[in-house]
Amino acid sequence: MWNLFSYVASVHSLLSAPAKRVIISDEEKALQDGYIQAAAEEDLLVVSPYTRRPHLLDLTNLTKSQTYLAKALTRLSPLTHAYATVPYVKAFNWDVVFGSLAAAVKADGFSWTEQFFFIVVFRSQVPPSTDRSHLAELDKKAHMEAMASGGLFKYWFGVPDHDGRNLATCIWRRCEDAAPGSSGEGHKAAMRATINMYSEWHIERFKLVISDNAKQWNIVPWTD
Repeated sequence: MWNLFSYVASVHSLLSAPAKRVIISDEEKALQDGYIQAAAEEDLLVVSPYTRRPHLLDLTNLTKSQTYLAKALTRLSPLTHAYATVPYVKAFNWDVVFGSLAAAVKADGFSWTEQFFFIVVFRSQVPPSTDRSHLAELDKKAHMEAMASGGLFKYWFGVPDHDGRNLATCIWRRCEDAAPGSSGEGHKAAMRATINMYSEWHIERFKLVISDNAKQWNIVPWTD
């Protein structure tokens, strides 16, 4: 059974990083050209705002199709400043992401067969005056735990708007990967530090379906 509160711990500290951007971080801007080779190792991919080795995705643990998707997701960026409140499917540049995926598999002659993936969305609101600076390290530790568990292809979080509303999202290989990735001490520490911070929060879960040859995609509510 997927542990809701354990996973909330992994995203409770998403609002912790001081913002130097309105929508897109410096790291995400760098990712627009594809993906970053970290530490001169081509098998390590930056999949979050954190760029040090423990936060990187090891592509050698993925199938070929999963590697294609992970690289395509490095292009993910919001389409609107209102990403915290608009429907999830309208918040990001999905057409760009999956257009790049389709182009890559076609160029390589790779046979992509229809498959699905697991998405978690965390929407929250905190008082705009809330001090979140102390949570940065907690978030990093929680993210390292999630990466060590395997199966996390993308981690993205925004900046609170003028009402303190924000959105964070994780894209996982499958639902089962999210449970062990969100039960470590880093996640528990984040939960304890932020349990009373939010004036409002809720979780959304989706299924990402990518058709044969990656020609079509769909994001629909997840059902157990």
